[in-house]
Amino acid sequence: MADDYLVRIGKLIRDARQHRGWTQTQLAEALGTSQSAVNRIERGNQNISLEMIARIGEALDSEIVSLGYAGPMHLRVVGGRRLSGSIDVKTSKNACVALLCASLLNDGRTVLRRVARIEEVYRLLEVLNSIGVRTRWINDGVDLEIVPPADLDMGAIDAEAARRTRSIIMFLGPLLHRMDRFKLPYAGGCDLGTRTIEPHMIALRRFGLDIAATEGLYHAEVERISPDRPIVLTERGDTVTENALLAAARHDGTTVIRNASSNYMVQDLCFFLEALGVKVEGIGTTTLTVHGLPHIDVDVDYSPSEDPVEAMSLLAAAVVTESELTVKRVPIEFLEIELAVLEEMGLDHDRSAEYVADNGRTRLVDLTVRPSKLEAPIDKIHPMPFPGLNIDNVPFFAAIAASAQGKTLIHDWVYDNRAIYLTDLNRLGGRLQLLDPHRVLVEGPTRWRAAEMMCPPALRPAVVVLLAMMAAEGTSVLRNVYVINRGYEDLAERLNSVGAQIETFRDI
Repeated sequence: MADDYLVRIGKLIRDARQHRGWTQTQLAEALGTSQSAVNRIERGNQNISLEMIARIGEALDSEIVSLGYAGPMHLRVVGGRRLSGSIDVKTSKNACVALLCASLLNDGRTVLRRVARIEEVYRLLEVLNSIGVRTRWINDGVDLEIVPPADLDMGAIDAEAARRTRSIIMFLGPLLHRMDRFKLPYAGGCDLGTRTIEPHMIALRRFGLDIAATEGLYHAEVERISPDRPIVLTERGDTVTENALLAAARHDGTTVIRNASSNYMVQDLCFFLEALGVKVEGIGTTTLTVHGLPHIDVDVDYSPSEDPVEAMSLLAAAVVTESELTVKRVPIEFLEIELAVLEEMGLDHDRSAEYVADNGRTRLVDLTVRPSKLEAPIDKIHPMPFPGLNIDNVPFFAAIAASAQGKTLIHDWVYDNRAIYLTDLNRLGGRLQLLDPHRVLVEGPTRWRAAEMMCPPALRPAVVVLLAMMAAEGTSVLRNVYVINRGYEDLAERLNSVGAQIETFRDI
């Protein structure tokens, strides 16, 4: 192996280790070797076998190289280009995965329109197919048809696919009505720190679900009971609320869920449940009353609404690249706080009259953003449950604040690690100071510069890095962008359609 390849592979290993938050000693312990050996590998000073590369990749949960199949995808970004024209917002990733899980409630045929063709959806489809659910893309690959079997084969579940998505946790609600015992692999997804399933369990125990977690599996047993009083969620989480809704939908009776999330994907799930015949009262509030059906067997056709987080991504792309861009089909109800903050910062924009999404419920507008002289906000940027500033939109304010005059405090209190990943912007010329694991001080304006770097292992920070690369003069490389493909459909190609220059490539 040539020396330059050793150096390149060593750099990839070092970046992957650092993104996982490990020291060289921790990696050495996982590999059963010494810290000095890891140091030599990362410096390119030690021959390394393909077997060792594979072991390192497994330990770091990162594809260093790939054998026998296409290697990880990278992006080459020529920055400093202005965007122009218009771009449509795709359907919601988080709504689509919730609806895929909800299809397990229905013994009939489910058709979901304009489903996001993203890795998160593909992983769930692999899991569904492995347990006997028949799925196929129809209407030129735009829509998705789902037909469940009479009996699910949980013993054949694709564990590898299941572990690559946290959405698998939302199988618990539907499955507790279909079988008395089953096993699910541990939930995976983004590396955002410790996230327990205890809030899910507090809600689902009220329906008789009991879980023991051992050896990488959730071992579930069900002795069905009726909640004898309202279920109070211990956190107003989106997936927790969805799991409670999924359990309540097939419960033969009335279930009251309090401290429920009223976020966009929860509302879409409620609309879908209504299409199945389940009555849901209080949609858009924190108290949901569900009148469940013990058996659901209907042919249903449903259109999930557009993704407000993708809309925020595209708005941020226009702001950071100082472009005039029209973002169409924006679910305005779920971006009003973000836009209010941006208006206070000085954003020049206008919006169309409201119109209705294909689900007949969600309000949409077209937003046009123009180059603006932004000032840092007086107050800190921090998320709150809907109708507050969306948790997933906080990272985009790091790039926006870096483009504004002054200092902005960002307090990402929800996740353990995500604020740390935002400091990757410093490698592109940003001035971000990590005050603690949850708070970052951003100083702008920024003169972005090109760099080559590993993609952060969390979806939204990864996209923020890509946006900064689009603003940086010169050519940047973002390596191993699987995490972006988990949540965005053809993002590079779509940004190219409005003036970006992003090329996808793979190593040998």
